Amino acid sequence: MNNLVSLTQAPKKLRRRLKGERRFRAMALFSLAIPASFLFFLLGYIIYHAWPAFFHTYITLEVGSTDIASITSNDGTAPDYRTIIRQILEKNLTVQATASERRELMKLISPHAADELQQFLPLPSIPRPPSFSLEIRASSLVDQYQTMGQKSESKLSSNQRQWIEKFVQQNQIRTTVDTLFWSKGDSREPEEAGIWGSVKGTFLTMVITLLLSLPFGAAAALYLEEFSKKNFLSRLIEININNLAAIPSIIFGLLGIVVFLGFFDLPRSSPLVGGMVLSLMTLPVIIIAARAALRAVPDSVRQAALAVGASPAQVVWHHVFPLALPGVLTGTILGMARALGETAPLLMIGMIAFVVDIPAKFTDPATVLPAQIYMWSDLQETAFVEKTYAAIFVLLLFLVLMNSVAIFIRQRVEKKW
Repeated sequence: MNNLVSLTQAPKKLRRRLKGERRFRAMALFSLAIPASFLFFLLGYIIYHAWPAFFHTYITLEVGSTDIASITSNDGTAPDYRTIIRQILEKNLTVQATASERRELMKLISPHAADELQQFLPLPSIPRPPSFSLEIRASSLVDQYQTMGQKSESKLSSNQRQWIEKFVQQNQIRTTVDTLFWSKGDSREPEEAGIWGSVKGTFLTMVITLLLSLPFGAAAALYLEEFSKKNFLSRLIEININNLAAIPSIIFGLLGIVVFLGFFDLPRSSPLVGGMVLSLMTLPVIIIAARAALRAVPDSVRQAALAVGASPAQVVWHHVFPLALPGVLTGTILGMARALGETAPLLMIGMIAFVVDIPAKFTDPATVLPAQIYMWSDLQETAFVEKTYAAIFVLLLFLVLMNSVAIFIRQRVEKKW
């Protein structure tokens, strides 16, 4: 009778257990859906605000023979290209601007529009065509008005809006991909600011960080795990390495000021010093991950190599380290990802300075993408908001590209036992 009751209750217990498993699976999927939804929302928000920064508005001006003649100065002095560009604007719009309207008119174009005209016509003595079209960059207010519509309308006067509409009717205004954003350095003018300087500075800094942190981190892990004796000194070193991994990053910046800038007198704001500071910060992460990867290699590998006559160094370099290399590279990826997003230590050594020139070598003044984002977010012009989101998007792309290359290399060198 008892056996019969237990058999009848078994399906009920099985159904309850299956329901519990389904609830657990649903909870697991829900817990994954929440961070995934936040991630997609964050990426979508960044891309939505960054997209206008990748395009810019250009105004095409028709330059006639009288305008070209005005460039040639009779008294031998340099032509006033700013006045000439304003006169060309008035002729293209067929307006007679007053003094106040002239100031409004010049705000339609980039402050460097006169330089663009001068570069197009460098010397008055050079023969010129009777007329030509000159495409100049519009100001940030006009660019926002064209790319974002009514959001920027309040920042333009009624005259400026009428002039923009007239340019549109005459097919003299267009919005296209902004190549200068990818090829220029920083600028106080939002329409002239580019990101190539900070991208190259980030690349040079990460190269120094990788070249210093990976070899020294892997060597320290090998020594502590494979060769050092387990005594008080080795335990003290292990404790300090674990503590260094938790130290605030700004402390490493202070160390860089005292040691690299003060004692060694290395160039300030350079990728060389920035990479050295970031390598100090990433070393504990790489050492801890590398030691964990070395401990994961079975002792049977070591014993088998020793049994066939290999020396301890040969065991490590020919057998243990190749098997632990994927784990070492994983720690390197984590350390480099942390270093890529750091700003505080680089702020201390001057890499948050306003740098216009593109760095050509490791000792040139430079800045990095996180510092560039910080500086642009602190500026008052609304056009820098788009630049800030665009820099964030580029930083994420840089991180994904760097991690993809590292993961590819890790998979290529991975060995199974």
